[in-house]
Amino acid sequence: MAEIHEDAAGSAGQSVPGVDPLGDSFLRTRVALPTRPAVYLRRHRLDRHLDKALRTRLTLINGAAGAGKTLLAADWAAGLPQPVAWLTAEDEDRQPGVFWAYVLEALRACGAPVSGAVGVPVEAARVDRKLLAALAADLDARDQPVTVVIDEFDRVTTPEVAEQLEFVLHHAGQGMRLVLVTRTEPLLPLHRYRAAGELTELRGAELAFTPEEAVPLLELHGLRLPVDAARGLVDRTRGWAAGLCLCALAARESAAPELYLKEFEADRSTVADFLLAEVLKRQQQETQDLLLRVSVLQRFSPDLANALTGRTDAEPLLVELHRANAFVEDLGHSWYRLHPLFGEILRAHLRVRLPGLEPELHRRAALWLRRSGSLPETLAHGAASGDWGFTAGALVDDLAIGQLFTGLRSADLDQLFSGMDPEATGPAPELVRAARDLSRCDVERGLSHLRRAEERLAADPNAGAAAQLSCALLETLAARLTGSPERAEEAAQAAARLRREVPEHLLDRHPELHALLMTHLGSTRLWAGRFEDARAALTTVAGTQGEASTVLPREESLGHLALIDYLNGWIGRAERKALAGASEAERFRLPEPDVAGAGTGIGLLVLAAVAVDRDELSRAQTLLDETAQLPSATHDPVIAAVRAITKARLLLVQGHARAAVEAADPGIRVLVASPWAAGQEALVASAAHMVEGRLRTAAEVLQDVSGDQPACAVEAARMLLAAGRPEEAVGLLDSIDTGGRTGPAVTVRAALVRAQAALGAGDDATAHRLVAQALLSARRERLRRPFLDARPWIRPLLSAAPLQELAADWLTPAPSRPGEPAPVDARPAALVAEELSGRERDVLERLARMMSTEEIAADLYVSVNTVKTHLKSVYRKLAVNRRNEAVRRARELGLV
Repeated sequence: MAEIHEDAAGSAGQSVPGVDPLGDSFLRTRVALPTRPAVYLRRHRLDRHLDKALRTRLTLINGAAGAGKTLLAADWAAGLPQPVAWLTAEDEDRQPGVFWAYVLEALRACGAPVSGAVGVPVEAARVDRKLLAALAADLDARDQPVTVVIDEFDRVTTPEVAEQLEFVLHHAGQGMRLVLVTRTEPLLPLHRYRAAGELTELRGAELAFTPEEAVPLLELHGLRLPVDAARGLVDRTRGWAAGLCLCALAARESAAPELYLKEFEADRSTVADFLLAEVLKRQQQETQDLLLRVSVLQRFSPDLANALTGRTDAEPLLVELHRANAFVEDLGHSWYRLHPLFGEILRAHLRVRLPGLEPELHRRAALWLRRSGSLPETLAHGAASGDWGFTAGALVDDLAIGQLFTGLRSADLDQLFSGMDPEATGPAPELVRAARDLSRCDVERGLSHLRRAEERLAADPNAGAAAQLSCALLETLAARLTGSPERAEEAAQAAARLRREVPEHLLDRHPELHALLMTHLGSTRLWAGRFEDARAALTTVAGTQGEASTVLPREESLGHLALIDYLNGWIGRAERKALAGASEAERFRLPEPDVAGAGTGIGLLVLAAVAVDRDELSRAQTLLDETAQLPSATHDPVIAAVRAITKARLLLVQGHARAAVEAADPGIRVLVASPWAAGQEALVASAAHMVEGRLRTAAEVLQDVSGDQPACAVEAARMLLAAGRPEEAVGLLDSIDTGGRTGPAVTVRAALVRAQAALGAGDDATAHRLVAQALLSARRERLRRPFLDARPWIRPLLSAAPLQELAADWLTPAPSRPGEPAPVDARPAALVAEELSGRERDVLERLARMMSTEEIAADLYVSVNTVKTHLKSVYRKLAVNRRNEAVRRARELGLV
């Protein structure tokens, strides 16, 4: 987002050539055809079956692990005359932006790139619909169809990605042939393609080896058996490719291979016994040692393997193991991995054969990976080693401590460090403990750990700038949670100095740290009533590029900016900024706000306050309920105050005056009181006294209010007028210093107070003019509450033309006949603060037809989880909690 305007907010991202949306370089091994080993057996019946894929739009190769799916698809693809885009899916592909970035890279790598008009995803968690439409159109326009093979598609578990893939496949027409290699059923409408004759399927039954195929396969492994013996093996293994290979490797050295193969099924654990006794132990001692040690790794290179073995000969050993098909898979670019079953068995044997070595292997891996710059793997192995000083130090030294608060990887990091040894000492472990506690708003424990971290940093002359900058970030957050503006400013100044000492590449890699720091500083300034200073800090965050790592600070900053607008009386601007913040979070699919490090809900609270001003009480209650369980609701001063005041105002208009006074007190301990929070709390108390008829007391509660707080001063003037002191009321209004920043929510109330005073003085013309002015300003904002609070004196004015016309349809219903007045307290038509999307309307229409969630999912060709996500959004936008309420509200609004 380049800048924040008073009426709108937007964002734009820039792609970086050669990297995915997470900022990582494209892995070429993922878009290259896997290497077929020398012992691979081409089965012509499967090739002929696969050739049907060239005539159908979708092909599914579905089988268990080790069924030979990947090699079958790779060998078939390598024999095609036209280029084939190959993509090996990984867990990161659950994020739509990463998945589609790799699809486009696969097309480019095979020589079939898309046009520049398609663009590239710039955000990990979302993909613009326009990009998908452009991609489909590009494929559809080609003379020859493009074959796209996605291997290990079972790793792509996000329904949204499957839905997007179906969209592109459907709209690419005959320009795309999609082949999915998977262990599980994909979330695509297979029945549709099957019914249309557009689906080619190879499943476990087809992939299984026949006895006739097993014979040449065993021969490739150096084992000659008659067909009958092979038939017995196929019967025992049910044609499982990996099982056949395992058996062949075990039996080829046996003096009686047929007897050996018969004994293979005698014990269900013989596969594991075989791997250990007949694969591992048949290797040279140095090879056995290498295999056992690298079993703790998900992937490894020769250099990493050497780091674990202490030798320098890993490369030729790994090349030979792969060549011999000894369950070492070549990932390309000198990276390898063990067959998962083999790796699991090796790890178990490692613990028996070399007890106590596993933590040391993890430690060596962590040290090597830290030097190579792979932080997630470094942290995983560091935690597995039990060296928490090293692991916490890696996080802090990389300047990544802010990731505990970003909502993207915070849950994973929190879980990883939940097992940290309480005896681990040093600045880094204490900083991590402080961050985890503060992310839960546990201020007392967080400050205790933070102080210990500061003591250790002060005593360490070699303390790095990254650790000190991390400490400054946590200090700013602690100042925010304790309501200490002075401490926040000191920490921010220290951070500004330290940023000049930190390597530039670390700052570029972790923009979330500065974004979080400025958000905390802005919130603390807002608490102190320094609105313009707060706006300056918050706008620097809200206006940053739309990167995934800064989405939570952007959402929070927009929410705080919305609150500033609201407190200044600009409820329309406040609503737009709050909705823009919510949109940011939805685009990146942030976790629910009740997860540690996943948000404060300030935008929802601002929307609730706006709903009270518009007399949309049901919506206000729904929004308040959504924030009820957030830790920030009782620990963050700004959040707690806004929630308490909004809840109190809602209780007031519902007629619960005494409950409102109790609710207005946020009940939090702070070092510095907030002038606007105290003023708003006084407004609630004054209004409660007024409702209960204690007009003098109502005025006295606000007697210290000055014109420096316009909203409070206007309400104080209303109380003075109600207490029979019109001159003082008008004088207080005259003293208000707006500075050009006061919006309609304040000016409308002020105009109504002046109108009431004029009416009491017999100046009807002035009263009518002021009410007309107020109606014009309020109509644009749908601001109803000031007029409802002005009853009964305003009722006669609104019943007469031309004021009646200004109030019709939004404040009061239009009269059924010309000249017929409508009562001011008639409920206005329900409004929707945010328009429903097209897909949300589709779901709502089917909901009105009494369709179940599963039926809606089937009818729209999406997953049940996707329907549930749309329903949740519909409920929020319609301010309802149940299906029948949503349907009824939709009918009232003419949506169905």
